[in-house]
Formats: sequence, C-alpha cells, structure tokens
Amino acid sequence: MNQADAKIVELDVREQLRNKLEPFQLIMDTIKTVEQDDIFVLHATFKPTPLIGLLKMRGFAGKAEMLEKEHWVTTFVHKKNKAWLEQQQLEGSKEAKSQEDRPDASPDVQDCSAEQKQAIIELDNRGLEPPQPMVRTLAAIGRSKPGGEVHIHNDRVPVFLIEELNSLGCTYTVEEQPDGSAKVKIHKP
Repeated sequence: MNQADAKIVELDVREQLRNKLEPFQLIMDTIKTVEQDDIFVLHATFKPTPLIGLLKMRGFAGKAEMLEKEHWVTTFVHKKNKAWLEQQQLEGSKEAKSQEDRPDASPDVQDCSAEQKQAIIELDNRGLEPPQPMVRTLAAIGRSKPGGEVHIHNDRVPVFLIEELNSLGCTYTVEEQPDGSAKVKIHKP
C-alpha cells in the first residue's frame, strides 16, 4: 500500500488540554483503532514528546510540527511505513527527528544512562503531570534488561500504568503509602 491510499485517523485534543482534562486514555483508545497502513494525526497544544516515545515502543514512528503557538500536529505511522514521514520532510524537522529517535533525551523523561548499568532503575514521579509518570516509567522499562526492575514512586496508584504492565507481561507489586502516594516495583520479564 502507498501513502496516498492510507486511511487517516485524526484526533484533536487541544480543547481537552486547554480545559486541564487528561486526553491520554482517549489517545490510547484511538491508537488501538489504527491499523498498520493507517496514518494517525494528533492535534495538541504542545509537542507530545513523551507520547512519541511511548508509541515508538509500540511500533510507531512519529513526527511533530508546530503550526502555530499551541497547535502541534504530530503524525504517526507504523514503523514499516516510516518512509512516509520522510516524504513529508518539513523545515526544522531535524530537531523533531532527533527527539523521535531518542525519546529519553526529552526534558520530560529522566536521563537514566548511568542507571542502565544497574539492575534496578528508580524513578520519583511525584509532582509530574500525567502522562509524564507513565511515559517515564514505560521508557525506563524499555531501557531495562530482561529480569531488571523499575521502582517508581507516584502521587497515587497508577491505574492506567497497571493496565499497560499487564499487557506487557510485567509483574509488579503496589504499596500504597500513608500519604496517598504509591510505590510500585515492576519486574521486566
């Protein structure tokens, strides 16, 4: 199939973001409907660098472009169709491409290069706005070697993360803390 024949799935979450609503679940529900030869176009108020990293782990390539202040358009395609993004090469995309290739280089995601050498990666996700805690955690799991562990401390029990851990086959323990926060120990299979 070529790009001209691809179905475009478009989602605009700018209104939710302006109203301080979390569109992460809506985005993930939409991405489940995207087939291998579809193009997913997301409109947001900021460059969704953490989402680009998360979806890269799920087999997608992404490219972001700022159309105007508070209007970013990010195009996602299945990795096998990554050339489609190259065909739409836009000025200034070198920075976007470097971020796409290295999602953990974003300021939203902690650089854990020293921690990669350890069997346990520890993240304190308290005080971060969603979806940053989940994206940071999934990126750490991605960097972790099989049999490694990721220990996180979140403001609350990470319900959406737990669903994702189940789908990834990770085992985990959750310890709710007296202050309402939660410590989660994740074991990568």
